[in-house]
Amino acid sequence: MSHTTTDATIHRLDELVTERRVHRSLYTDPAVFATEMTKVYGGTWTYLAHESEIPEPNDFVRRKLGLRPVIVTRGRDGTLHGLINRCTHRGATVCRVDSGNARSFMCPYHNWTFDNTGRLTGVPMRKGYGSDFNAAELGLGRLRVESYRGFIFGTLNHEIADLGEHLGDVTDYIDQWLDRWSGAELVVRHGQTRLNCKGNWKLVYDNSADGYHPGFSHASLLRMRKERYGVGVDMQWALGDVDSGLQTVTDLDNGNTFLDQRAEIDSYWESAAPMPGQDAYEQLIRARLDDAQAKAALDVVVGSGMNLNIFPNLLIIGNQIQVIEPIAVDETDLVWYSTSLHAPDLPTEVNALRVRLQEDFPAFGEPDDLANFEECQAGLGVEEMEWVVTHRHLHTGRESLDARGHLTGPVTDELPIRAFWREWRTRMISETKLVAR
Repeated sequence: MSHTTTDATIHRLDELVTERRVHRSLYTDPAVFATEMTKVYGGTWTYLAHESEIPEPNDFVRRKLGLRPVIVTRGRDGTLHGLINRCTHRGATVCRVDSGNARSFMCPYHNWTFDNTGRLTGVPMRKGYGSDFNAAELGLGRLRVESYRGFIFGTLNHEIADLGEHLGDVTDYIDQWLDRWSGAELVVRHGQTRLNCKGNWKLVYDNSADGYHPGFSHASLLRMRKERYGVGVDMQWALGDVDSGLQTVTDLDNGNTFLDQRAEIDSYWESAAPMPGQDAYEQLIRARLDDAQAKAALDVVVGSGMNLNIFPNLLIIGNQIQVIEPIAVDETDLVWYSTSLHAPDLPTEVNALRVRLQEDFPAFGEPDDLANFEECQAGLGVEEMEWVVTHRHLHTGRESLDARGHLTGPVTDELPIRAFWREWRTRMISETKLVAR
């Protein structure tokens, strides 16, 4: 697709994205995808990594900002940096390992060397470039980087509001998610489950706060667990008329959305999916804590009843972090990161159980979603059927403003999809110049 095709699409976005429907080409057009990788992933605060992944001075991890290769580093003074992993000489990547500890990065091609703040510090046979060679102008490209409670975000947009202002009330929901055990520190260093999907990345975000699908897409899993372990075990709320229940979805602005299951959860631990070794671990936890503390500790083993979706790529689901990594217009990686909680008064068995539970949904539930995403991508290729429907509960009178003024609806409301597409459109039509400096 040419730039002309992309420009024509951008100028038609009012037609292609409405409250009631979205055009199929926005999931299938490679030119749209290329523009997204520049304007969406570069133009807003995009999640990169968690501070616990780089806890020590000079630690680093490799990540992506859309399709841009990025190194996230912690300098020797503890400052966070986001660097474009692209040598300023010939364009080769300078860091080719996923993580480690390094004060500098040497490009393997011609050995140009950069410190972990991005500054060019070494050029072999430098005199060959003449007396006007200016190393200060040839450091690695830099992202604007900020973090909130350990979550590191980066952008190339130097006009966008600071991260805290941009996130708004999302920060309160992050706090609620993190503070389920007072004083606990979240750690994201326990491996990951990487799943590949032959579907567009937006299909994943469309699904992230979709309370309409679980009772259908995951029906076999839910029925098996109900038959084997009884009523009330793991997501049984998803069966039946979920619109008559208490769960909600909320538009938190700037494309951020929230699915709240908590009003229907009496006991997180009692409603958890079964975990290997759970009885023995539970006995150890109860032996070390009084009844109230043990109940609270067992509850933080389990998902929080919160699906918090931070545009464009961070999904906080249960007690895990899922990151959307676009690869091509019709291919996406979904990366599930395990998390643990650490506090002096929290038994270590809690984290053993959390890891067991975090192995569960990516293995048993997510394949259902991936299959549907791939089948959606296949169906969206049919040119004669142009539209995706997005207006569920738009005109049923079930939506209202919550106490903070955010639009909220029943759990099957397609409000989160509409919220995503509004922010997506804002980023796609933006004329802001993106700069790596």
